[in-house]
Amino acid sequence: MSLKSFGAKIFAKNIRKKIDKWASKPEATQKKIFQELIEKAKDTKFGKDHDFKNIKSYADFSKKVPVRDYEELRFYVDKMVAGEEDVLWPGKPLYYAKTSGTTSGAKYIPLTKDSMPSHINAARNAILCYIAETGNAKFVDGKMIFLQGSPEMEEKNGVKLGRLSGIVAHYVPSYLQKNRMPSWETNCIDDWETKVDAIVEETRNENMSVISGIPSWVQMYFEKLQQKTGKKVGELFPNFDLFIYGGVNYEPYRSKFENLIGRKVDSIELYPASEGFFAFQDKQTEKGMLLQLDSGMFYEFIKADEFFDENPKRLTVGEVEMGVNYVMLVSSNAGLWAYNIGDTVQFRSTNPYRVMVSGRIKHFISAFGEHVIAKEVEEAMQEATAATMARISEFTVAPQITPKNEELPYHEWFIEFEKEPEDLAKFSKTLDESLQKQNSYYFDLIEGKILQPLKISRVPENGFQQYMKSIGKLGGQNKLPRLANDRKIAEVLEKIIKA
Repeated sequence: MSLKSFGAKIFAKNIRKKIDKWASKPEATQKKIFQELIEKAKDTKFGKDHDFKNIKSYADFSKKVPVRDYEELRFYVDKMVAGEEDVLWPGKPLYYAKTSGTTSGAKYIPLTKDSMPSHINAARNAILCYIAETGNAKFVDGKMIFLQGSPEMEEKNGVKLGRLSGIVAHYVPSYLQKNRMPSWETNCIDDWETKVDAIVEETRNENMSVISGIPSWVQMYFEKLQQKTGKKVGELFPNFDLFIYGGVNYEPYRSKFENLIGRKVDSIELYPASEGFFAFQDKQTEKGMLLQLDSGMFYEFIKADEFFDENPKRLTVGEVEMGVNYVMLVSSNAGLWAYNIGDTVQFRSTNPYRVMVSGRIKHFISAFGEHVIAKEVEEAMQEATAATMARISEFTVAPQITPKNEELPYHEWFIEFEKEPEDLAKFSKTLDESLQKQNSYYFDLIEGKILQPLKISRVPENGFQQYMKSIGKLGGQNKLPRLANDRKIAEVLEKIIKA
C-alpha cells in the first residue's frame, strides 16, 4: 500500500465521522445554516429590501422572501455583473458560472468565497466516503480524468467567469495534480470532438483508475478509445475501477457502459450544479444521494403537482415525505434566496436524507394531462432493456398530438440503439406497461382510448450527437432532455432519421 492510499484511508474515516455527525441532526443543522445566512446577508441590498434584520424564524423568511427563478432574481444579478458590491451577498463574487438560459440568453450564477469550498469539498467527500465504506484506496495512485468544460475564463467588471466545471478545474488539490488528466492544453480545446480525440491520444497508454463525467459524453470517449485501440476499456485500463458521474441518470447507460468496459465497475453519483453542490452518493449499498445539509445551503421543497398553484406550501427538510415529487429551492452563501433551481427530487431516505433527481419542473409530458416525468421514462427504459437484452445509446420522448390517418395520439420514443432488442414488440410493450404502472394518469388515458400505446422511432448511429451539435451543445456539461411537452427536439430528429 502506498503512503498516499494509506493517508487517504485515515482521512476518509475522519471525514465520514464528521458527515455522520451533521447528518444525524438534520433539522438542527439546517436551522444553524439558515441563521448564519440571514445574519451574514442582512446588510446587503437584497437583505435590506427583504427586511432580513427582522427575520427571526423560517416563517418570517417564507413571508418576506418569495420563490424566484433566475429571471425573477435578474434585477439583482445584473447589478452585481455591472460591478456593484453587497448586492446578494457581502462583497463581490469570486466568479460567475456562465450557463446558457433557455429564455434569457446567458445566465450568470455567482460563486463566492464562502460558497466555493462546498463545490470542492463535496466532490472530495464523495470519494472519501467510498474509501471509508469499501476500503479501496488503491485508485489514488493511478491517473484520474474528469471530462469537463474549458478552464479558460473571461473577466467582467473585475470578476472572472467561465463554465462551472472549468472553474472547479483550478481547484484540483496539489497532491492530485500529477494524477490529473488530460493536460491543461487539451482541456482548453473548445471543439468537443477535437478535444475527445486529443484526450484519447493522451490517455490510451496511461494507468487510468478513475474516470468521471456526464455519462453520455464519457460514452463518446469510451467509443473512440475502442475504435482507436480495438480493445475494451477495461482491458486498456486494467486498474480502472471507479466511474464518477453526475448530470443525468446512469441506469439507462449502464448496460452499454459495461459492454464498452468489458466488466462492472463501482460508480459514485454526484449532484453538482452552478447553484451549488447539493448531494452525493455516500453509500454503495444505498439508493439516493446524501443531501448536503451542512454546506452553506438552506433547502425548501414544494410538491411538484402544487408548484404552479397560486400559493403553494413551502416545506423544510423536516416536513418532506419519501416518494413525493418535489421542486427544490435553495438559499445559499452564494447569494441565492428561495431560488428555484428547476430540478425535481424525490427522497429515497429520511434517515439520513438521501435524494434522487426525478426530472426538471419544465421537462415533462402533459399534452393530455398525464404529467409524465423523467424518472418514469428512465425506469421504463431500464425495464425494457433488461427484459429484451437491448442496449441504448440515447433516447428522448415527445408527444404526437396530430398523427396522420386520424389515428389516436401517442407518445413517440426516439431511441438510438447500440444493440437492438431481441423482440422489438416486447420491448415496446414493456416500455408502455411500465409507464402505465408508474403513472395512473397515463394508464387512464390508454384505457380510455384517449391515447394509443407508445411508438418507437429509431435514431441512426450518432444521431443524437448530430442533434446536439446542430444546436451548439455538443459535449461539456450539456445534457439532452429526456422528454419535452412539445416537438422541437422531435422535429430535428425526424430530419436526421430521414437524411
